[in-house]
Amino acid sequence: MPGKPQRRVLLELLSAALAAVDGRGCTRAALAQRRPELAASAARFCVFAVGKAAAHMALGAHDALGDLIERVLIVTKDGHAGRETACLPHLEICESSHPVPDERSLAAGSRLLASLEAMPAGARPLFLISGGASSLIEVLAHGVTLEQLREFNAWALASGIEIGELNRRRGTLSQIKGGRLAARVRGRGALALFISDVPGDDPALIGSGLMGPAPAGGAGPDDVERRVVASIDVALAAARARAGALGVRAAAARFGGDAERLAVRFAHELQLSPQPLCLWGGESVVRLAADPGRGGRNQHLALAAARLIAGYDELYLLAAGTDGTDGPTEDAGGLVDGQTCARAASAGYDVEEALRRCDTGSVLEATGDLLHTGPTGTNVGDLVLGLKLSETDARAWLNAAQPTLTPRPHAATGHR
Repeated sequence: MPGKPQRRVLLELLSAALAAVDGRGCTRAALAQRRPELAASAARFCVFAVGKAAAHMALGAHDALGDLIERVLIVTKDGHAGRETACLPHLEICESSHPVPDERSLAAGSRLLASLEAMPAGARPLFLISGGASSLIEVLAHGVTLEQLREFNAWALASGIEIGELNRRRGTLSQIKGGRLAARVRGRGALALFISDVPGDDPALIGSGLMGPAPAGGAGPDDVERRVVASIDVALAAARARAGALGVRAAAARFGGDAERLAVRFAHELQLSPQPLCLWGGESVVRLAADPGRGGRNQHLALAAARLIAGYDELYLLAAGTDGTDGPTEDAGGLVDGQTCARAASAGYDVEEALRRCDTGSVLEATGDLLHTGPTGTNVGDLVLGLKLSETDARAWLNAAQPTLTPRPHAATGHR
């Protein structure tokens, strides 16, 4: 791949991390080991896949179970279904709105409940849940309007509230979130697989608890078997393994909190680390300006970090959403280096002003540091990868590792 070898190293690591948590592969692996048991039960499955990774998870279910599947309902974000998914038999796709719900979110909720009610006798529900479900599907609690729900989501996006608390609050506005959907499937022996984008990987919070445990005090326990098949820890482990193939050891840690404060932490840890590579996974938050520009939390974090590594030619930092989108944008994040701020100044941008206005995407596009992957088929939160390496050493890493690396499609950044 053309460009600085340090950038290629980081993109190699990102590629490996995304491959490890691919919705299709993780779902296929989880169900393939159960196929003999499931086939022996003579049950057929109705698949309900909801979230940004829904289409890939549905493909994985079809790979593993195939003839055992009665029908498939997919609810996903616009542009995330993919061509191959359209070839699945007995398929219905509902494309919906993210990050703010709209009428399609309510239509998808109604369709899900109708499909659940119409399941053939003896069929079992198979739920495939990934991040994004909170906005993509909804059945409003009595007395709650769509406008109220939209106002709440808009407030939440601007407030910087942590994802766990946000999803708890969302559940109170819903007839299906917070475990309420699980209460509707008793007696059918439902199976639920999750790709987690929340701290602690708790099914009660993934997708605002769309298939989390039924609320305490309900009419007995729900009949749902739950399993998390992919998380940020799996992605971090894969990035560490690929780093090992490049000849370097790295520590990995989870994170959460304000994006600008995290940028300070990451830049500090990268500069002080005895290792040339630092890996972090989690989700940051940004309190939006009154009239925000273009960007998302990963673009914000990346540009905030660029201020702190300015002038250090061996320092690079990548911040990306594993789903391939960052906030309301179609970009994944940013990959910055010690010259990003200089390029911004040459292009006529004030980095401090861009951060204040939450217009970081405009700057990163101008500097060639915007990261674009397209939909990835997964959603396990955000990855931040920091590298402290000279160009000569980076080339040596890549040359030494060539025989062991499997070529993969890479994310694109404009700067070369």
